[in-house]
Amino acid sequence: MEEFLQQLINGLSLGAIYALIALGYTMIYGVLRFINFAHGDVFMIGTYIGFFILTSSFGQALGPGFGTAVIVFLAAMLGCGLLGVTIEFLAYRPLRTRPKLTVLITAIGVSFFLEYTGQLSFVFGADPRTFPTVVEKTMVVQSGSLVIDSYQIIIFVVAIVLMLGLRMLIMKTRIGTALRASSMNLNAASLMGINTNAVISFTFFVGSALAGAGAILYAMSYPKINPLMGILPGLKAFIAAVLGGIGNISGAAVGGFIIGSAETMTAGYISPTLRDAIVFAILIFILIVKPSGLFGQGGTEKV
Repeated sequence: MEEFLQQLINGLSLGAIYALIALGYTMIYGVLRFINFAHGDVFMIGTYIGFFILTSSFGQALGPGFGTAVIVFLAAMLGCGLLGVTIEFLAYRPLRTRPKLTVLITAIGVSFFLEYTGQLSFVFGADPRTFPTVVEKTMVVQSGSLVIDSYQIIIFVVAIVLMLGLRMLIMKTRIGTALRASSMNLNAASLMGINTNAVISFTFFVGSALAGAGAILYAMSYPKINPLMGILPGLKAFIAAVLGGIGNISGAAVGGFIIGSAETMTAGYISPTLRDAIVFAILIFILIVKPSGLFGQGGTEKV
């Protein structure tokens, strides 16, 4: 039982990070009906924002601690949010009236651009770097084989707070109402006086900011970072969004926790080499059985 609880806690901790990244996928899809495949690389940029702050003279003077963590989180969220808005403005907005396939191919191009530009020696460099300590890790619970550390608590608490904050933002504010209206029908929302360009920019900012928060949480637990590190977490977060029902905020969060738990359970009980394979097997299964996802609603398309 202790081993099961340990794997479950590990899975929920990892799943919380996937959920934060998946929220960006599902928000953008909900409004624009396309998959932003550069989202995983925005996540990667977030880790480097945190890295450069922590390794700067300012970060070294602060040292590990709660105040440092708050600064790093806010900087990564702001930096990734602004990057997301910039990508939307430069790469996606000019193609908004084009076929969705055109935008999708552009998103893949933006993804490659960020990955391989990041490997240039004067940008990030191709060699992996070690992410500095943000806060000191301590053991919170240790009973037999069951170990819960402070990083797992921080990841879970921060993720839940951000998810609840996002829900309040969408359900209780004017911009949230505009976002929901735009997700239902972008053209109708525009005719009703909603500034859809502002709503789309806001969507990219919030979704990318959540990826930035997830990036710091991920780098805390897995401190090796490199310009290609966003590929696999980004794909797994996309699978989480599809599993929950892409376009559904709550579904993306639940999907993230399911994918994280499935991954750690597979590594703990079957084989660590299959932890990635099981995630893609889940994608294939859900697309065959329920393509709209667990919480998605199937719709009809006019042809």
